[in-house]
Amino acid sequence: MTTPTRRRKKAAPKTFKAAYDILKTNAAELQQQDEPDIDNLMTTVEESIAAYRVCETRINAVQQALDAAFDEEKSTSSVDS
Repeated sequence: MTTPTRRRKKAAPKTFKAAYDILKTNAAELQQQDEPDIDNLMTTVEESIAAYRVCETRINAVQQALDAAFDEEKSTSSVDS
């Protein structure tokens, strides 16, 4: 009888692209499974949550920067008028 190989938990990604790639890979792996890989499910979920948080943080930062840029643009154009 063979023991299933457990995946090692990877370090949290540092960039949006790395985090997004983890999410895409994990989603594809889960969708392709005929039978759930219960032994590695928690590792996959924990890895995906960490990646999601990185993506969410980056998206929120970009949204705030865009909001600030548009607010500044509105202020500048109303002063110029």
